[in-house]
Amino acid sequence: MSEERNYSGGGGEGGGDRRFFAKPKFCQFCADKALVIDYKNTEMLRKYVTEEGKIRPRRQTGACAKHQRIVAAAVKQARHVALLPFSGRLPDVGRS
Repeated sequence: MSEERNYSGGGGEGGGDRRFFAKPKFCQFCADKALVIDYKNTEMLRKYVTEEGKIRPRRQTGACAKHQRIVAAAVKQARHVALLPFSGRLPDVGRS
């Protein structure tokens, strides 16, 4: 039963017997050796950042620990040179 977990129905009574089957995640960088993690590739890095601007954890991205560290460093470097925002909010233009 290592791959299936039971979750009770959160909001209602009864709810039935729900089962959650964990989909096996794989590191796309280990699978495709041609992919290069680069801070200038903002389209790829946006997949690893939430709407709020936070870096997504490994359990969401499926990346291995080695590549997750490299992705996090690339996101931070892209933020530093203003290719990615630090937060998801847009600046207030009409402030006075």
